[in-house]
Amino acid sequence: MASKRVEQIAAHLNYPKGMLAGQVAIVTGSGQGIGAETARLFANEGAKVVISDIDAAKAKKVADEINAAGGQAAAIPGDMLDDNYINELVKKTAEFGNGKIHIIVNNAGYTWDGVIHRTTDKQWDTILALHNTAPFKLIRAAAPYFRVKDGEPRNIVNISSTSGLHGNAGQANYALAKAGVVGLTKTIAKEWGPQFGVRANTIAFGFILTRLTAAKEEGAFVTTPDGEKVALGIPGAQKAARESGAAAFKDIPLGRAGTATEAASSILAVVSPLFSYVSGQTISVTGGRNM
Repeated sequence: MASKRVEQIAAHLNYPKGMLAGQVAIVTGSGQGIGAETARLFANEGAKVVISDIDAAKAKKVADEINAAGGQAAAIPGDMLDDNYINELVKKTAEFGNGKIHIIVNNAGYTWDGVIHRTTDKQWDTILALHNTAPFKLIRAAAPYFRVKDGEPRNIVNISSTSGLHGNAGQANYALAKAGVVGLTKTIAKEWGPQFGVRANTIAFGFILTRLTAAKEEGAFVTTPDGEKVALGIPGAQKAARESGAAAFKDIPLGRAGTATEAASSILAVVSPLFSYVSGQTISVTGGRNM
């Protein structure tokens, strides 16, 4: 029996149609950054990918690029804080995937920082709703496509952060939310693993080059459902002090920030057959930071 399994694994190491051939994936927040790179990598490995993003133009652009490159993608834009959209996302993805969904990557999110004594209820509630409640509702809505016994792989990846593992000054809301997805992931692994073989893992990113780690002065922002603009990024002076001189990235053994492609590659690795016996884990992708 063991030797047969070894033969099966060896056979899987040759993927003429890609490691994710025949699979259907939802990647939330995939109109840009890590999400967009994840979608591209999944498509390169043969998956049909749904681009979910609140920005319809960006979602369409990523999907069009994937399709032009010979992949298969569909843009289904909308707001993850809208229950109707979540149900629509699952329904349209299943239609796109001929009745199947294999992968969910809960990547959508942003930071809305504030020290504890100045954080408003709105800041608190919005970040927890986006990073905890929305992923839960998406997973719950997609349950009929994961609680199946068709012999095909099913994977859920919830994106966390070192803020969720270690805390971070000015990010009480984000830290709690990112810690919360770890518990959600482990629960999915324990509930849906035994009967249905669903794998669920968390990836906690460190300092990755995205709009959340760019200089705030660059002007990136998101708009809340009621129209408030939330500035994204790190104050320029603080960012410059961290990244310049001999002390640059001194707390990261690799001595640099990670790229969005490197971050996305870790997501691909986790959902691939190469990680077929890994479930319920929190994998830190930090360049060695926080060892």
